[in-house]
Amino acid sequence: MLSPKRVKWRKVQKGKTRGRADRGGTLFFGSFGLQATECGKITSRQLEASRVAMTRYVKRGGRIWVRIFPDKPLTKKPAETRMGSGKGNPEFWVAVVRPGRVLFELSFPSEEGAREALDKAIQKLPIKARIITREEAF
Repeated sequence: MLSPKRVKWRKVQKGKTRGRADRGGTLFFGSFGLQATECGKITSRQLEASRVAMTRYVKRGGRIWVRIFPDKPLTKKPAETRMGSGKGNPEFWVAVVRPGRVLFELSFPSEEGAREALDKAIQKLPIKARIITREEAF
């Protein structure tokens, strides 16, 4: 699973997940892509699950690029702990995603095969996303 090698701060504030993505909205590498249509947080486990689902479908016929990285730690308090006594420990890493952000890119010979692979990836994600092609992106 993806996680940063080192970070400046161990715990960060929640922040806001609203508005549109200001960068990362166009295809750079592949001819098909997965674009987020709503705000949310994607954990490194969810990202890995969707990547594995895509790679199992395309096998060695295509190439996949992951365009987001989980660089924000989310904390969690232990079960049955009373309120107070500070913030919990970092439990997992998330990538904050806003609408318009490209999550994955894929190059594959056939369009129907690429759409099927990206559909499998969408099912593993906690947010809504749409499939875009290079013609739609520009």
